[in-house]
Amino acid sequence: MKNFFTSLFFIFITTTFLIAQNKEDVQLANEYYSQGEYEKAKKLYDDLARNMDNIPLIHNNYFFLLMELNEHNEAEKYIKRLIKRFPNNLYYHLDLGVLYKNSGQEGKAQKYFAEIINEVKHDNYRTRITADYFVTKQLTPLAIQTFRNARDAINNPYAYSLEMANIYRIMNEKDLMVREYLNYVSQNPSNLNYVKNTLQSLLVKPEELQSLEALLYDKIQNEPNSEIYSELLIWVNLQQKNFYGAFVQARAIDKRLKTEGSRSIHIGLIALENNDYDNAINIFSYIIKEYPSSYNYGLAKMYLIRSYEKRVKNTYPVDEREIRNLVNDYNNFINELGISRNTLEALRNKALLHAFYLDEKDSAIQILKKIIDTPRANPDIKAKSKLDLGDIYILTEEPWESTLLYSQVEKSHKEDLLGYEAKLRNAKLSYFKGDFQLAQEHLDILKQATTREIANDAMALGLLIKDNIAFDSTETAMKKYAAIELLLFQNKIDKALHEIQQMRAKYQGHSLSDELLWLEADIEKKLGHFENAIALLEKIVNEYDYDILSDDAYFMIGSIYDRQLDNKEKAMEIYRELLTKYPGSVYVAEARKRFRQLRGDHNELDQQFINNEL
Repeated sequence: MKNFFTSLFFIFITTTFLIAQNKEDVQLANEYYSQGEYEKAKKLYDDLARNMDNIPLIHNNYFFLLMELNEHNEAEKYIKRLIKRFPNNLYYHLDLGVLYKNSGQEGKAQKYFAEIINEVKHDNYRTRITADYFVTKQLTPLAIQTFRNARDAINNPYAYSLEMANIYRIMNEKDLMVREYLNYVSQNPSNLNYVKNTLQSLLVKPEELQSLEALLYDKIQNEPNSEIYSELLIWVNLQQKNFYGAFVQARAIDKRLKTEGSRSIHIGLIALENNDYDNAINIFSYIIKEYPSSYNYGLAKMYLIRSYEKRVKNTYPVDEREIRNLVNDYNNFINELGISRNTLEALRNKALLHAFYLDEKDSAIQILKKIIDTPRANPDIKAKSKLDLGDIYILTEEPWESTLLYSQVEKSHKEDLLGYEAKLRNAKLSYFKGDFQLAQEHLDILKQATTREIANDAMALGLLIKDNIAFDSTETAMKKYAAIELLLFQNKIDKALHEIQQMRAKYQGHSLSDELLWLEADIEKKLGHFENAIALLEKIVNEYDYDILSDDAYFMIGSIYDRQLDNKEKAMEIYRELLTKYPGSVYVAEARKRFRQLRGDHNELDQQFINNEL
């Protein structure tokens, strides 16, 4: 009995030693392989390969080492031995095909792969293994062929669409990729947002979006009741800022689903946010006409007035008669619908017209105080009215009242959008007064704001202050500039223009020179002196092309030719040149959109569907 246990212990020790030694040999062989010492690695692998237990540990490196060394006959014997021993291991069969291909037997490889692809086509699991293998070996056409054969075998034209889309993505075959993503989302509508986000990151060139748009129109013609394709077409039109095209599809969905203009009103709001006033007006007018008894009727009426208001405010010079017409429209709207959340918002807008355009500050203050004192008013509308009232006290030169109101909103809406907005206004007020240190303290906090717009505004003002007081310990020039911005805020245009011209003459070559030119150009534009504005903007482009206002100035020149002077050809020229002159500009998307609209793009595609929907 004692001899038996002794023998057993000896066997255990020997086996443990051999396993440890074996493990060390595998690690050493793999290390030689990774360092490119192929001959040393091969010698170890040859010995290790005699034991089938080692194959999972060494196969990939050993097999491809044999091919690297052009030991094709030895590699073929090795892989066929594995296939014989493990006939159901699909990877070894595929490796043999790769060996044929790498050894120059292209025809034999293609025939062999075709046999495997045909063999696995009815087996979903083995089909995926085969396709994935081809992708890892950069044989993507064979991966596509694998999925196509399987798709045909099960008679399902939508099968494997996401997998094929991802492979076409690797192959940079964007048209084919898009078709497969459309196949996928048509069967998986809950993943629409995933497809939108994917396409948004991949389709970066205008022609790629145009190709998708044309494809979607074809899809809708063949499947007119498909919500998915219509939703995607809305999305692709919005990417191109073609708001009318988006509205055409939204209107059709509203009719089919009887949603009383809900999608259309959303498109109208996006158009309004993007300053496309004409399309916003058309959309809201349509909703008012088509759905007079719906909840959207009141919203559309308010947004229609707001669209007219934005258009009036951005048509220079601003016509006081048009402002009074807007006040009358707000009055009629409030009288028709009574006091509600929407009409309180309308009252706010009306107050701002009185204050900033009609110089009727007392009326504005009275209206805003009425909103603040309304018991049923939402806390947010009260907070917005306090911010507006604070702005008006700047007009009446009572900044202490402004600070008090801004601070109240900061306190009542901490870590909230309105709280950040209040802090930004307090920062601007400190800036207006020339207290740059206090302004900067507010702005540093706001750089971390949750909204990009407020964070960007804070960063822009912070940089303006830092850049222009760095070499001026007295801060004299910056204080003069801030005082000019205060005059402009207070609508004291003539005085501000005089101060700008005085400052430009006194501080020639100062770092604020381009900023002063920008302010003067903006004033001239608003006064309707468009040629003067263009001359000042061209001065920025020509003399300060290295500065951050250069692309702003160039875009504004295009916008003046486009919207104020109605010079279509010149506007198109400026927009086209901006795309190449400032490829990284934030205005690229808008310039491209305006160029395409002026050239007449979209019209033909949009028109195909209009008659059917009216």
